[in-house]
Amino acid sequence: MSAYRLLFFCFAILSFSLGLEAEPTPAKRSATRETRATPEEPGITFNSVHVDGPYIAMTFDDGPSATLTPKLLDLLAAHHIKATFFVIGENVAEHPEIVARAAQEGHEIANHSWSHPNFGKMSDENVRRQLQQTDDAIKNATGKRPTLLRPPYGSITAREKRWIHDEFGYDIILWDVDPYDWKRPGPAVVRARILKETRPGSIVLSHDIHPGTIEAMPSTFDELEAKGFKFVTVSELIRMAAARPSHARPPPTTTNR
Repeated sequence: MSAYRLLFFCFAILSFSLGLEAEPTPAKRSATRETRATPEEPGITFNSVHVDGPYIAMTFDDGPSATLTPKLLDLLAAHHIKATFFVIGENVAEHPEIVARAAQEGHEIANHSWSHPNFGKMSDENVRRQLQQTDDAIKNATGKRPTLLRPPYGSITAREKRWIHDEFGYDIILWDVDPYDWKRPGPAVVRARILKETRPGSIVLSHDIHPGTIEAMPSTFDELEAKGFKFVTVSELIRMAAARPSHARPPPTTTNR
C-alpha cells in the first residue's frame, strides 16, 4: 500500500507543477481584459450627430475644382446654405483664391490630406506630413487653421485617430449619407440617394469635383428644404449635439410602505 501511496503522491505533484506552468500570470490576463474593454475615446469621431431639430451638414470632398467649386459656391449662396469643404492640399495650393472665397462666405474649410492617400496603410510620419502640409495651405489661404479631418476613403486606425486628435486637435469626420457620386451614376441617382438616406443630424458626403454632383445639387437642395431640413456646417452640427436618452436604471425613489 505504501508503494501505491508514494506513486500517487508523485503523480499529484507532477500534475500540479504542469498546471502552474500552463496558467498565464494574473497580470497578463488583466492587461488583456483592459485592452479589450477600453472604449474608443468619445467625441473624436463623428458619422452623424444626435440633434434636437432638423439640422444636417452638407460636405464636399476633394476640391477645390477650378470650374465646379465656384459654381457650387454660387448655388450655395443663392440658397443661403453653409457647407463644409474637405479640401485636398495640392488643390488648395493651386487655387487658394477659391478656398479663400469659400471661407469668406461662411463655409467651413477642413483637412482631407495633401494628396488623398490611404492613411490606414501609412507610417505616422507620412500621415503627419500630409496633414501638416494641408493645414499650412489652408492657413495661408484663409488665415485660419482647420479643426476637422476627413481621412481619404474613411481609412484610419483607432490609434491614428487618437494621436492626430491629440497632436492637431482635429475631430475625425466620416458620414452617414453616401450617394456614391464618385461612381458618376447621374444627377437623378445622386439626388434620390441623398433624399432617401438623410435624417436629422446627418453628415452628407459628396464631391465638388464631379459635374453630375453639381448638376444634382439645385433640386437636391430644393427638396431637402421642402422636407424642412436646415443646413449648418459640421462644427455647428457638433456644437448642437444633444444628449441621448439614458437607458440607465433610474435612482430609487422614496415610497411610503
